[in-house]
Amino acid sequence: MLSTKEAKLAELIQPVVNHLGCEFVGLEYLPSGKHSLLRVYIDHPTGVTLEHCESVSRQLSSLLDVEDPIPSQYHLEVSSPGLDRILFTEEQFSAHQGQDVALKLIHPRNGQRNFKGQIEGVEGKNICIRTVDGQLLTLTLNEIDKARLIPQL
Repeated sequence: MLSTKEAKLAELIQPVVNHLGCEFVGLEYLPSGKHSLLRVYIDHPTGVTLEHCESVSRQLSSLLDVEDPIPSQYHLEVSSPGLDRILFTEEQFSAHQGQDVALKLIHPRNGQRNFKGQIEGVEGKNICIRTVDGQLLTLTLNEIDKARLIPQL
């Protein structure tokens, strides 16, 4: 699900987030000229506070200014993953087994790119989803454009 650029950014950012006592959940890099956005998702065992976000943002800003991995202007945003968290890794899919998820695929499968269903499990590199119509969908991360948990309120 991560582009090469996002993977390089994650490699640079993750150690800083972890060093500050937070968990690096993932990131999104949305290039759009001078309106580009780098959104970093963090978590914390006691919940993400404004102070966590501020601390991580300050440290990442300094690091990114020095390393300069994004040559153009961009806005840095540090956020909790929220109730409708994006799932980035097989481990995250596995940790949320049994929960509902909304998926958007990079390429359509049987003419469809958007699916909703329940995470059945992860087997190696395969993620198994039981769709709302009962179909078992087996995917790899490389096929998924974006996956978000559907909050149960």
